[in-house]
Order: sequence, then structure tokens, then C-alpha cells
Amino acid sequence: MIINPKQLLQILVNQKIINQEEANIIEVEILKKNIPIDDYLLHYSKINKENILKAIASIYNVPYVNIAEVAIDQQALGYISEIIAKKNNILPYRYDIQNNTLYIATSDPFDFNLFDFLEKKINKKIIPVLADSADIEKILNFSYSQNLNPEVKEALKEINHHFVSRSSDDEKETVIKVAPIAKIVNTILEFAVKSRASDIHIEPEENRTRVRYRIDGILNEKLSLPKGIHDSLVSRIKIMAEMKIDERRIPQDGRFNFKLGEEEVDLRISTLPTVHGEKIVMRLLKKTGGLPSLLELGLRGNQLHDLENAYSKPYGIILVTGPTGSGKTTTLYSVLSRLNKPGVNIVTLEDPVEYQIEGINQVQINPQAGLTFATGLRAFLRQDPNIILVGEIRDKETTMLAIQAALTGHLVFATLHTNDAPTAIPRLIDLGAEPFLISSVLNASLAQRIVRRVCNYCKETYEPLPEIQEKIKNVLGDFLPQSIVQNQSPIRLSRGKGCEECNNTGYHGRIAIFEVMNVTAAINKLIIKQASALEIKNLAQSEGMITMKQDGFLKALDGITTLEEVYRVAET
Repeated sequence: MIINPKQLLQILVNQKIINQEEANIIEVEILKKNIPIDDYLLHYSKINKENILKAIASIYNVPYVNIAEVAIDQQALGYISEIIAKKNNILPYRYDIQNNTLYIATSDPFDFNLFDFLEKKINKKIIPVLADSADIEKILNFSYSQNLNPEVKEALKEINHHFVSRSSDDEKETVIKVAPIAKIVNTILEFAVKSRASDIHIEPEENRTRVRYRIDGILNEKLSLPKGIHDSLVSRIKIMAEMKIDERRIPQDGRFNFKLGEEEVDLRISTLPTVHGEKIVMRLLKKTGGLPSLLELGLRGNQLHDLENAYSKPYGIILVTGPTGSGKTTTLYSVLSRLNKPGVNIVTLEDPVEYQIEGINQVQINPQAGLTFATGLRAFLRQDPNIILVGEIRDKETTMLAIQAALTGHLVFATLHTNDAPTAIPRLIDLGAEPFLISSVLNASLAQRIVRRVCNYCKETYEPLPEIQEKIKNVLGDFLPQSIVQNQSPIRLSRGKGCEECNNTGYHGRIAIFEVMNVTAAINKLIIKQASALEIKNLAQSEGMITMKQDGFLKALDGITTLEEVYRVAET
């Protein structure tokens, strides 16, 4: 789109960035040089680049972003491959989860063919945002590369060019033992440890293999490998995990340890046959550093007090709810480590055992051998336990056995897949538990989600817009800090500007937000009446329960996380 020089110069004059005399001189100069007005202003004038681009954006009627000062959202990066981004000099920098919208920085917001293609490819609305081309290019290299590709490229050079995915089994056996494949696997694992990744995804596609890392809960594509080495890569990992390398038709599970310097991780490996080959997901579990305390996880104040009261009782059930990957197991392990004493017999039944804790008897279920949650729990009752952890309550038999264990004087911890703490009660009734039995044994129900922490290295505070402040006041209600209620201090939030420490995301590390429902006499009456989850929630809130959203907002006010993160995981 060609910009009218008079129109752009008039905007700059109106904004008092230049005067009319300077505008006249510039108009003459662009005629002499015979170049577009935007090129002249950006490369030959002393006018601030940001002012020029803002004026151009107003003519284009598109938004503008100073991409050099924005924290790049790693979730946004994951939707556009590095190849496409670099080829078109575009940078996905923000993803609005509520509106399913991806914001892309570009120097050409009118490349309709490109943005139409991307919208269809990723099935999300795309908003092109004008940004400086040089800034995009610089941040592109930093955001995608992360020093992972160069090492792998060196290893790939060593692999014979004639090797392809359909080579003979003998040739594959040779290749998986040689240094380049081992070097690539080690580089993938080393980067995962250094970048604090919780999972590695090695995914075969039609023409390539992509490697993605889940860092602070968000999947990011970091590496693209030739399709020809995929089978060798899978075989190498299978050998390390002591899995069958010739079995490619069914899923397999395995595990192995990996050490990098002083850090040691336990890797849980899962393979899955797909149309383009076997996909591998590796879950990283730290063996060094110990388990985090409940305070470190994010439990504090009344919530921590209510949970401590619940597990201080000699018997009963404590439920921890939330979706897969919300940190339920880590919270349970943290509680068990507090209760783990020489005079206490603790047994756990898990699928799989994620952390091995000294002094606790941990059992992994094995359905093929007949060891299920139900059969294991039945056997536990003959093992003289004080405390029992059931990895998941998923059927009527397990539900009834857990209640029976609690009724006979055991403290039982279990997980459920529900959205919030009150919903756990109707879920137990759905699984066949009698309401009067639930009211007899349930001590507490806890729900949680994981949010990203604001990076402490590039944290800045700001005063949110009035409508956001009003939203905070409405959500928190009586939990709003008194200093704000009495207008002694303003509402201030924190955000990360983006730096090397946080890979330009503005976030570094994670923390949980919680909802702890203490089961009181009044709630027990509602359980017996088979009241709805909403009725139970309303009563619990009237008795002082802090919801997950409220806990998230309080942590945002404390500068620990952002409201965007709270909305991402706990919007209801």
C-alpha cells in the first residue's frame, strides 16, 4: 500500500513531531531521492522511528507494536513455525486465549494471502500488527533459536546423506549406535534441563520431525529435524528406556535417568504410533532439589491452615482435583513428605509412580497383571497402613473402597478430575457413593491450576486501566487488601518486559493457584440433601472459602503472576 507523503507529513505536523517547514523540506527530499516517504523517514530522517510507525499505522488503520519492548508469548510462537516466520519476517507475539486470536507483528499488514493461509492452517483469528522490520528480524532469531539448532546441525552433518527412513534394519542398528544420533538426543535432553522444560514432544510429520518443549506450561517448537532420521532417533530413545525397538504398532512406556552437571532428572517415556511414525513424549521429573513445600507451591494463609487441619485428623478423605498437568501429584507428595515419619506407615497406589520418596511404600498399578486401583486398594487394607494415597478415583469400586478405608480409621488422599473443589462431591455421588457416607468421611476438597510466574529479572509494575481495577474489586470483594479499600494505596499489577533469563516471555517459573473447601457441618447438611455443586460453592464462599480465581487475583496483586495467566487457567 503506497502512502500519500502529504498525509503522513501532516499527521507528524499535527502531532508536533515536526513543524511545517521541516515537512516541506522532507517533501522536496523524497522527490530528489525518488523513494517512498516511509523509506525516507525511517532511513534518512532523525525522527523517532516509533513516531513514524505509529503515524503509518494510523493511516493503515491497523494497530502498532514496539516489538522490541514486548514480552513474547511462547504460546503464540508455538502456533507459527520458525520456517514460515523467518521466510515472511513475521513474529507471533501474543495469543488471546479468550477470543482465540493470534497477534502477529509484521512490516506488511496487507499481505492478505499470507494471513488468510495462516488463519486456515492454525484455525485461529489473526490480527496483523505493524512493527519495525529490523526489530522483528532481530527478535525472531532470539525467540526461535535458543542456541539449540547449531549443535544439532553439526551432528546432522556427520550423518551419511544416503541414510533414509526406509533403510534396512541392520543399517538402522548401526546408525543408532553412532555418535551423531546420540549427540542429537543428548542435545535435546540438555536443552530441556537448561530451559526447565517439563515435557519433550518428538513428533513425526509428513516431511519433517518437530521437537517441542513444554516450558512453564506452554508448548514451544524449538527444533525441526529431517524426516530421514526419525526412526533412528526413536530407536535410540527406546534403547535408553529399555523398550522394544522392533515393536512399532502399539504404545509403549519406559523410563531412564539423565544427568547434566549436578542436576539429575528421571525421564518417563511414552511412545504412540501415528500415521507418520511413532511419536515420543518424555516427562522430566527432577530427582535433585527435593520436593517443594506447600508454601513454595503457593498455599498460604487460610487455605494452608484449612488443609493442615484436614490432614491433621487421624482419618477421613482429602480430595485433590484438577485436570491432567495441574500439579495434583506434586501437592500430594508435598503433604505426604510432611506426614512421613518413622512411626507412620504410608502406602501409595499410582499410575505411574512419578517421584520416589524414601520411607514411603509406593506401588505402580499394572492392569495387565490384574493390579488396578481397586485391587491394590483392597490389598492395602491388609497392610496395616496409617495413610493411603490413591492416584485416581475413577470407578465405583475404588470409590467405595476409599470410603471404607476412611471409615475404618485411615487417612486417605485421592485425586479426581473435576473443575473445582465443590464439584468433587456430586462427582463422588455419580461414582456410586452414598451422600451420608461422603458427609461422614470427607475432610476437605482442594482444586488447583498452575500459572506462570512473572520474571523477577525484568519485572515492572503498572497501574491497570480503571475497568480492570473495577473487575479486581468485584472478583475479590471482601478479600481485597484493606490498604486498597481505604484508598491508602493504589491497585498495581506486575508484568515482565522480557529478557534473556525468561527467553523474552516475561515469565520465569510456575506457581499454583488453589481453592480449598473445608467440609463443615453446614456443608455436610447440603451433601446429605444432594445439593448441587453451585449451592455447595455458594455456602463455602459465605463461610470464607477463597476461589481459584480469587487466589489468582490476590497473587497478581502481590506481583507473583498476571491476570492474563489467571484467566488462561481459571476463567469460569
